[in-house]
Amino acid sequence: MKATADGLMPEVLLLEPRVFHDARGSFQELYHAERYADVGLRTPFVQDNVSRSARGVLRGLHLQHPRSQGKLVTVLEGAVFDVAVDVRRGSPTFGRWTGYTLTAGNAHQLWIPPGFAHGFLALEARSLVWYKCTAVYSAADELTVRWDDPDVGVRWPGSAPILSEKDAAAPGLAELADRLPAYDDAAAATAHVPRA
Repeated sequence: MKATADGLMPEVLLLEPRVFHDARGSFQELYHAERYADVGLRTPFVQDNVSRSARGVLRGLHLQHPRSQGKLVTVLEGAVFDVAVDVRRGSPTFGRWTGYTLTAGNAHQLWIPPGFAHGFLALEARSLVWYKCTAVYSAADELTVRWDDPDVGVRWPGSAPILSEKDAAAPGLAELADRLPAYDDAAAATAHVPRA
């Protein structure tokens, strides 16, 4: 297992689990608590979700507050451009984003901590995304940030994505300011930073 902290936001981790290949195919552990703890990810997961999307579908940018969720994202089939946006008021990286292409072939995973909005754009005809969550889904706590908010400036590949009505009508980050989580210096100092 290899984990790399994002240079811009050290709380976001790109994980590279080992994949074993032979003539029959491949094998990989999607999650192993001790191995993930060894690279700094020591959080319990309470809900798993699977999302299937056609090429061009964009889901996000979603978060929950105050029942915040951390997410460990894996692509089981196809490929997505996966994005994390820091929406913690007072954070030194507030409003900044990072994105990675996750594919079934590269087997990479992205850890998106609580306090970050998450979204992805499906890059292939059938893209199957599995993600583990640190809190159960709560409709009352769900927030959506506009996918093309100019204050965030995510550079999505392609143009004219397929959106749900909710995502298409989402407000910008500035309109949600009083509903966003606050940055906690103490928690950030001990955030999931991988071992060298």
